[in-house]
Amino acid sequence: MWRLMRRRQETEPEVAGEAAAQAAVTVAPVAPVEPDLQAAAFFDVDNTMMRGASIYHFARGLATRGMFTTSDLFKFAVGQAVFRLRGNENPEHIAVARETALAFVAGAKVDDVVRLGEEIYDEVMADRIWGGTRALAQSHLAAGQRVWLITATPIELARVIAQRLGLTGALGTVAETSNGVYTGRLVGDLLHGPAKAEAVRALARREGLDLTRCTAYSDSANDLPMLSLVGHAVAINPDSELREHARKHEWPIKDFRTGRKATLTALPIAAGLGAVAGGVAAGIALRRHYRRHT
Repeated sequence: MWRLMRRRQETEPEVAGEAAAQAAVTVAPVAPVEPDLQAAAFFDVDNTMMRGASIYHFARGLATRGMFTTSDLFKFAVGQAVFRLRGNENPEHIAVARETALAFVAGAKVDDVVRLGEEIYDEVMADRIWGGTRALAQSHLAAGQRVWLITATPIELARVIAQRLGLTGALGTVAETSNGVYTGRLVGDLLHGPAKAEAVRALARREGLDLTRCTAYSDSANDLPMLSLVGHAVAINPDSELREHARKHEWPIKDFRTGRKATLTALPIAAGLGAVAGGVAAGIALRRHYRRHT
């Protein structure tokens, strides 16, 4: 039984990566520039492109709509802060939280999530985009390169963020759906850690990218598999482990945090589990919403 579980854990990142690559929709650049089809840039979202966790901000938007209480949201925020301080992100904890989140979101309509994501991005997330990181993404677009977001956040929300930023597309966690409704199961696993590297590999095969000419950006040491895969890695607002690794390997380091902002961003972000915690909150809200309207 243990060997079977271990084999499944080893294959899930690859399945998640392949699913994310297949779900990545390419959008033609708005500006007519000479395309560089072999080079691309990959940007992590939480604390790299955006201050805090995108799924947490999504949950905040649901709270303002009365879909669950602010005390519920506070509990999830405290949980994320405790998790980040302990630094004990292990597969067992992530798996339990993931299954809980999926159980709550089961039965939600994909179209509703997309619509709410668009509204909440405009209301809550737009002002939390790091200007410096966005400028980096735009510089790649100006050079004719494609730019993808890559995140553990659900693909539907990741696409909304990419579209609002005028980027090529997004790779995110893919949840199984049936007739436009979430089944409560994932395709593979969360797009986190090694799964991100698998997604980049899969997309590179599909799009004919030369990974040695590609660039990846992240704030977290959890993304070292992806950062080490490309020819150019950049640490953005890095955690201590990534900062040390970047210095050792002479990777560029850019920190757009200043003073109070640097302190505040530590609260609502915790890689895989933090995203799942926000997902649980969002799932609770959606379930309550459907109960009230059925």
